[in-house]
Amino acid sequence: FSPQGSLLYLDALSAAFPRALARRGTALLHWSPGCPRAPAGWPLPSLYCTPAVAGTLPSRAAALRLQLLFALRQRELHVLEAGLAAELHDALLALRSEWPQLARELALGRLSPQPGLPEGVQDQLQALLAPDAARAAELHAECARGFEGIVLRLWPRLEVVVVRTACGAEQLYCDSLCQADCQGLPFYCPFYQAAGALLGVNLWPAEPVSRFLLCPDWAFCEFLPCLANKEPRAVLLDELWEGREYGLVVTARPGEYRCRTGEVLKVTGFHKQCPVVEPVRRESQMLSVRGESIPEEQFCHSLCRTLRMWPGARLIDYVCVESSLLGDSSGLCAPHYEVFVELQGLRDLSEGQRYKLDQCLQEDFPIYKSFRFKGSIGPLRLHLVRPGTFTRLREALGSPVPMPRVLRAEQLLRLIQGSVVS
Repeated sequence: FSPQGSLLYLDALSAAFPRALARRGTALLHWSPGCPRAPAGWPLPSLYCTPAVAGTLPSRAAALRLQLLFALRQRELHVLEAGLAAELHDALLALRSEWPQLARELALGRLSPQPGLPEGVQDQLQALLAPDAARAAELHAECARGFEGIVLRLWPRLEVVVVRTACGAEQLYCDSLCQADCQGLPFYCPFYQAAGALLGVNLWPAEPVSRFLLCPDWAFCEFLPCLANKEPRAVLLDELWEGREYGLVVTARPGEYRCRTGEVLKVTGFHKQCPVVEPVRRESQMLSVRGESIPEEQFCHSLCRTLRMWPGARLIDYVCVESSLLGDSSGLCAPHYEVFVELQGLRDLSEGQRYKLDQCLQEDFPIYKSFRFKGSIGPLRLHLVRPGTFTRLREALGSPVPMPRVLRAEQLLRLIQGSVVS
């Protein structure tokens, strides 16, 4: 792959945020599968200041903590970069609980032992650290004040937060960060990727909704019209219509099989005859136990509407399960949804409060209401899980991919069932 995508990104970033890139500075133009510009291992919550050997750490949590430590050493960062918004979210969660230890490591220039590291890696990392008592004192003082707006207080020169994915499942984390830790900072998602291929670039960093210019020579794309009355005929880039939605089919490289990605895009306009698209939903993340097909973003809308009826509640994270995955353990004959949520501000919910989500779904989706009325879909079951559950779930996923909102794997279901508190 040519560096064209990186150069377009850097040009757009510099135009929107003139102080983001240092004049005559060096940018790392390196591509790894599924994650642009990541030097190695897990995507990083910093801009080019994490050593590549961080990718050899044995766990996601350990890697994110180490990358956070190296980011904290660089007070003059202008851009904070993360592969996924969820990774930055988890790194900043680690900051809340581990800042005293991180401050000590900065002050002493001594890295805490990392169990499971390959031989010699601990020494390589240690050699890159130097004592910085002033920065440690600043970290201690700012964290002691609380964590609202902590990112801009720790890195006062920051211009923008760059994330690989800022829509769909990741939007929840972006919103949470904007409301708390990253107050006052814009988020910019520069690339659109699917099926392991880079497909488009976002040339409009300052806009709140990410949209992407599809670049014709990066991969071969075909599009299935979503409103077709019969089996849709795939169309090409020059046959797209503004305002319409299409399922995406990709051939990432010559000689590879076509791949129906499960992504749905909406054409929002054209830029010099090339279509500009906005990701709408993931077809694989629909809830459907009777063919009712509730998309993930619309379910999230119903869930957030329900939360406004629970005073003091703030949604941290959620995931859904179709009862078929539970087998006989569901305890109900009719198929239904099981929803697991992590909340802040509420320790328990009454039965009336729990029913509000089912009620909102019925109001928002007439087909769901009809099945509920006939009894062919049973009542939704809502569970509260303990804090940190979704951080462990992302660790168990094993790769930096957007959070699935509908679990399909039994081992992930068992993990989250073991964290239910109410």
